[in-house]
This record gives sequence, structure tokens and C-alpha cells, in this order.
Amino acid sequence: MAKKRTAHIISHTHWDREWYLPYEKHHVQLIQLMDTLLDTMERDPDYRSFFLDGQTIILEDYLQVRPEKKVQLEALIRAERIYIGPWYILQDAFLTSSEANIRNLQIGHQDAKRYGKIAKVGYFPDTFGNIGQAPQIMQQAGINNAVFGRGVKPTGFNNMVSDSDYESSFSELIWEGPDGSRVLGILFANWYSNGNEIPTDETEAKVYWERKLADAEKYASTNQLLFMNGCDHQPIQQDLSEAIRTAEGLYPDTAFVHSSFADYLQAVNETLKQDLSMVKGELRSQRTDGWSTLVNTASSRVYLKQMNQVGQTLLEKVAEPLASFAALVGKTYPHHLFTYAWKTLMQNHPHDSICGCSVDEVHREMITRFDKSRHVTETIVEDSKRAIAEAVDTSIFAQIGEDALPFIVFNTSGWKRSGTVSVELDVERVYFRDGFSLEEMNLRMKGVSLESRILVDTARNSLAYKVEDKGVQFGYDLPDDKFRQPYMCRKVILTFEAEQVPALGMKAYAWTRVSDDVIDEADSSGASLITSAQSMENEWIKLVIAEDGSFTLTEKKGNRTYYELGVYEDTGDIGNEYMYKQPNGELPFTTKGLLAEIQILEDTPYRASLEIIHHWQIPASGDEKFEQEKQELIYFPERQGKRVSQMIPLEIRTVVRLNRNGKGVEIESSFNNQAKDHRIRMLFPTDLVAATHSADSIFEVVQRDNQPAAEWENPSNCQHQQAFVDVSSEEAGLTIANLGLNEYEILRDGRNTIAITLLRSTGELGDWGLFPTPEAQCLGEHTARLEIIPHSGDGVQTGAYAEAYQYQIPWTVCQTGIHEGSIAPIYAPVAWEGEALAFSSMKINEASGDLMLRWFNMNNSNSELVVHPDASYNQIYKSNVLEEQEKDVTAYAVGPLSLPVGRCEILTLGINRLDKE
Repeated sequence: MAKKRTAHIISHTHWDREWYLPYEKHHVQLIQLMDTLLDTMERDPDYRSFFLDGQTIILEDYLQVRPEKKVQLEALIRAERIYIGPWYILQDAFLTSSEANIRNLQIGHQDAKRYGKIAKVGYFPDTFGNIGQAPQIMQQAGINNAVFGRGVKPTGFNNMVSDSDYESSFSELIWEGPDGSRVLGILFANWYSNGNEIPTDETEAKVYWERKLADAEKYASTNQLLFMNGCDHQPIQQDLSEAIRTAEGLYPDTAFVHSSFADYLQAVNETLKQDLSMVKGELRSQRTDGWSTLVNTASSRVYLKQMNQVGQTLLEKVAEPLASFAALVGKTYPHHLFTYAWKTLMQNHPHDSICGCSVDEVHREMITRFDKSRHVTETIVEDSKRAIAEAVDTSIFAQIGEDALPFIVFNTSGWKRSGTVSVELDVERVYFRDGFSLEEMNLRMKGVSLESRILVDTARNSLAYKVEDKGVQFGYDLPDDKFRQPYMCRKVILTFEAEQVPALGMKAYAWTRVSDDVIDEADSSGASLITSAQSMENEWIKLVIAEDGSFTLTEKKGNRTYYELGVYEDTGDIGNEYMYKQPNGELPFTTKGLLAEIQILEDTPYRASLEIIHHWQIPASGDEKFEQEKQELIYFPERQGKRVSQMIPLEIRTVVRLNRNGKGVEIESSFNNQAKDHRIRMLFPTDLVAATHSADSIFEVVQRDNQPAAEWENPSNCQHQQAFVDVSSEEAGLTIANLGLNEYEILRDGRNTIAITLLRSTGELGDWGLFPTPEAQCLGEHTARLEIIPHSGDGVQTGAYAEAYQYQIPWTVCQTGIHEGSIAPIYAPVAWEGEALAFSSMKINEASGDLMLRWFNMNNSNSELVVHPDASYNQIYKSNVLEEQEKDVTAYAVGPLSLPVGRCEILTLGINRLDKE
């Protein structure tokens, strides 16, 4: 009898490493599951395959406890019964950086390759929305599909799938990225548990399959039906072979196959006849009621997002470029340390981890991982910058003054940069090995003179600066060839403005005693940026603070003024870690009209700072009804709780800073939160006429509508961001950059106000049960950092977006000595130009030793990249995101290379060096 349909049963378990239980409790369950899986596969040859959730970290977690099982596990992987990869972990793509998403894919492929075949499945089973550039990333990784559960269909409480319409006519669709890349999309229209716990009893199986087959056929465009045999932390079904035989006896017209994604996807492609729907760009559940998008995980436990931003940026935007630079002067690139640091960081990137929607124990452990990864990264940075600094020719400073103390300022961003830099200098040291008593060492260091010194660059210009004497300090060296070397030193901190430091390069300076040869001596007493007790101004920007602490900001080139910026808003939150819910009928509390204390904090020729202090009162917490609703598991949109009438103090300290050459105003907001069940935001009214806005996302400056779709019912319309959000008209624009503040909203208030979430306090996990999370209330000290960047209407052309990207990247400095070297005191190993291109990554490929550089096109139009390599390069080629060399390799001798860049294209170049090891 001809089979009219095939039921593809794919066994799996969706493995959240940590979530409603701490990691090690889930870990023990994983060991039990894997033991059972291996035993079942050895016992039952008809148990054909198992998909290991698309993440190779499961292998590490299992073999950490069961190393003796490696041979058995590897044999089953090579026999293509257990499928692994392509990811290292299942990340939240919106809350992890562009490069973190790529490292996740690279490391997942590297780990899977050691065991055998890599599952080429674009697996996104439970990511809280899907990024628009996923199709391009998948295609560049040799993956022509994406399998996902969220983003185009309503998914509500306890992952119950709604039966309402969605953007695709079928569970199969074509997903197109902004560059035009397309993949076959497979939506878990009945979730990734629709083939779970299949009965072996005929009566039960008949009822089960009647419903399941009908549900699948309702959405499928072919006769190839997908049934996912598993769910969250689901133990494997040991009697599945028997259950399949039972189903075969009941439905002779149906082929029941214990399948794999490779077989299922091949069958779908071979039988596709229907015209599939085209879904474009981001999948964020835009065409739903908006209540279950899980977008507010972007503001749950903001402190985690801030730590993640620091860790990611230090790895990809500081350590990797510096280590690449150091490799060019002969230092070995520490691939092993980078892999370890990235893996440790990425263990915090699963969606239930970085989203801040787990129990408190989980997020406590995350802090330790963030620290561990950062400590490794800081060590790489320290070693790399010292290797480079020692190769810099600083001999010119011996000609400029006496007792010169040279240091190097590194700009590891992709654009030329000016800004305020602070550097710690040891003015003089005395080592314990020198035999002096501790008393004598301290006396010697206290006697070191700090007078008659100036700060100079290599052009003999004297620069304005501030010196802070840190006094006598203890320190130590850790030499490679001897025991630790402790010392006492006299330490100072110099703060000044570094100007025009080359992109991906460095510039040398020195603090030296006065010399007659120095020109353009700086006047540290003049050129103030302060224009009154409540205002400051440079060539491009004027800022005036009002009595209530809000401020007006004028972009002088376009003569555009923005009013009432920096007002704080506080509202109640009776939702949970996943979703925000403001109490019905509540009006926001704001600082508008609240008298503030304002004073000058800093007044130098290179930077000015004003301090604003608000003494505020906000409600203490949610009320008893809200607490009762949590206990009774009332679905959060239906809650009727309010906030209590009791008020508690909230003092907010805001510092606004303006650099002499700054195109934006930096904001630092700090407060001690003692209130519960609330959200604090900072408001930036733009008063610009615009129907859309732009936000930095993964390899994309994405355009989003200010007004949600007609289906949207949620009063809130919060969205994800990475580095910035921008509202622009043809004549003017306002970009708000941030450090680890991933949630914003464009308010529908008639002013197109940008609202940035600084803190959200909640007391429960949410989802499928009651899991109290008192630490998610985020009581205690918090600091948020932003930059306001006004521009003349095009964030790309004006450089506002480049400024926002640079804002995330710290300066790196390193003291060195007077010496000759192979590197000029102002130098960059590679230069580039490209209209609308954003620089993303510079690293060394482990397999080839080649220098890898990556950009992406911020615009939806073609562009051009011009690369100026150093003369030591002999070949440049185009690569994919896995850093695999493409066939069209072109050799170049010296000089610039020009090549086209498509709209929204992610472009990776490999540079083969003549002098590599």
C-alpha cells in the first residue's frame, strides 16, 4: 500500500543548562539522561537517532562527570545515531553581541568536528525572538535552513501555542534576511514537544495519533510531518521503538520513521509543491497581541547585561585586536586562552541565563563565570599590550625631555578616535630585591618629585592634563623566568584628551620633565567648556540644565534643540522576569518639576562635568493583592494588583560629561534601589516626525515601526537593542548609545520619546509555575551609562553610529620605557575606508594563522570597502563567518584593495601574511 504521508519522529531533549533549578541539579539530570540514552542505543538498534539539542556543551557537561563514556559516545556520533552541533550553546541572539553569536557557531563547529559529522541545522528552538541576519549567518555557515519555535506565532503561558493566524500559511516558510539571503524555515507550529511521550498501548495510541496527525497536517505544506519526541529536560522515551511499531499497525497508510533533521529536511525539500510564505527580517512576534513576546527579559536583572557587555567587549573589541596586533610583532596568539575565555562567557549566554529569567542561584553562579572569563581576558590584554609597547620606538622622547615616562594609548575600535583617557604611571620603583628596608623604600618613594613635568606627544606638543598623586603603592612583576618580584612605587594618574588615535592602532605619549624644545605648550587654566553653573558647550554641542535636572541639548551645526531630556520615570511592575506589566490605571511617577541639586563637578580644557541630584519618593512595592495573584499563578496580563501607598526615598545622582572634541554628551546615573516591583527609565523626547526608528542589532542597524501592528494589545511596546537606538527625520536625529542597557521603547506620546530602561525589579520567575526570585528585585547600588548623540539626520553619514559603537569600547593604555623599536610611535597595522560599513572583528585564524577582519554594511544599499594592508601581506581573500577561505582567492602584492559590499552584507576578509609563524 502506498504511503500517503510520513511521520518523522525526531527524538531530542531541550536542555536548559540552568533555569528553574541551579546548574548542578540540572547537570545531575543530564548525566542520568545521557546514561540512559547510551544504554538504550546499545540495547535497541531500532532506536535510530537522537538530536542533542544543537549545542555541543552537552558533551562537555556529560564527559566532565563520565569521561569513561567518551569512546562509546563518540562511536554513536560517528555512526550518525547521535547528532551534535552546530552551536556551542543555545544563546539568546538579541542579548549576545554579533561576534558572540559568531564565536558560538565557530566553537560549536570546532567541537563537533572532533567527534564526527556536524548537524547542519539552524536550530533556534526557544530563542525569545529571532534576529534578522540569521539567514545570512546560516548561509555563510553552510546551513540552508532554520528551525525555530518563536517569532511568527503566538506562544503564551507554559509555552502553549495559540491557534490564531500568523505570518506564514504553513509550518514551512521561506525566511529572508535583509541582504536577500534565504533559508527554508521550519516553525514548530505545535511546539517542539508535539511528538512527546508516544503511547505503546493501541487504544491510547489511537487517540494520541488522531489528534497529533491532524494538528501537524493543519499547518504542513507537504506530506512530511514533523513530530518532536521530547521537551524541556525530557528523559528519553525508552520504549519508542515499540510505540512506533504500534503506530505502524494502526495507520498502514503512514510511514512512521525514527528520523533525523537531515532526513526530514531532505524529504521536505523533495516534496515541496506549495508556494511558501515569505517572512522577512526579524521574527519578534510583531503580529501577535504582544503579551508573550518575552522581550522584557532584556531588562530583567540589568546587572547581568552590564557584566556581559563588559565581558563581550573586552574579548572581541580589545583582547582579540590587541593579540592580533601583538602577533604581528612576534608574540604567539593565545588561541587556547581565547577559546576558554569565550566558552566561560558563553556559558552565561543560554536564553534562560543571559535573559535573567532563572532562579536566583543560577544568576549568582553567572557572576562568577563573568569574573572568570574577564580575568582571563584581562591577562591576554595585559600580555598583548606589553608586547606591542616594547616594540614601539619611543626613543624620540629621550630627545624631548629628561626622565621621560612613555606610554602607549591604544584605539581598538574600527574608527579614528579622540577622547579623554586616564593612565596610571609608576614614576619610580624600588624593588625588594635591592636590599633596602621597607622604611627606606617608603621614604625614597615619598621623596620622588612630581614637579616640573609636562605631557607631550611625539610632535613635541605639550598637552593639557590633570595629575592625581596616588602616593606610595605596592606592586609586583611576574617574570616568565624567575620568582615574583615585589616593589614599592610612586604612582600617579594622568587624565588628558588623546586626539586622532588611528583606528585599530596606537599613539605614544610621555610625561617628562620640562624641555625648551617643546612647542605649543598647553594652557591648563583656560579654554573651559563650562559656560555657566548649569551649562556647558563645545564646538558641536550646547547643553543647559533646568531647575528640575532635565536638560536641553542643541546640535549647533543643524541648530536643532531637544527639550526636557533626562527626565526619570518610575512605574509599577506586576509582571515577572519574562514580561513587564504596569498596574491598570497607574500613572507614572517622574522627576519632571522636581527641584534638583546642580553643581559643577569637573572643569578642564578637555572635559566638563555637571552633577545633578534628585531626592525622590516612589512606592515601596506591590500590594497584597499582587502577592496573592502570584501565589495563585494568575497569568500576568490578567492581574489586578497595584502598588502600596507607602513611599520610600530614591536618591539619583546624574553626571553629564562633555569632551572638548565630543560629538555626544555622556551620562552616568547611579542610585541605591530599595523599592520592589517597579521599573525605572530615562526619557529622551525627540519631537521628531518619524514613523520608524533605527536600532543596533546583530550585524544590522534595523528599521522598526514606531507604531505596533494592529494585532498588538499590550500597552507596552519595548524592543531589544545592542549599542544604540536612534530616531531621525530628514533634517535631524537623536541617537542614544548605552553600555549594557538592552531595552528601549519609542513612546506613542506625540513626541517620539526614546525611553531607556535602567532597572526593572521583579519577584518571580514566571512561566509554568511559582518560583520566587527575591534577588531579581535588584536591591542595592546601580549605575547606568549612556551617551546622547545629536546629529543632522543620518546616523551613518554623520558618524553618530560610529560614535555609538566606540562608546562601548574602552581605551587601553600601557606604560613602557625609552627604547628603539620596529613600530612607529603612531601606527596601525591595517587601515580601511568604507561608507556605511561598521567594523566588527579583528582576530587570528587558528588553522591558517591568517589575520581575519570583519565588517557589516549598515545600509540597505551597496557600498565599497577599501583596505590598506601593510606591505608584509601577500594575499587577501574573502571568507565566510566560519573563517573558511572561499574559492575566489585573489593575490595582491602591496597597496590598497577595493571590493564591493552588498546591502546589509556581513563581510569577512582573510589576510595571509608573509611574516606569520
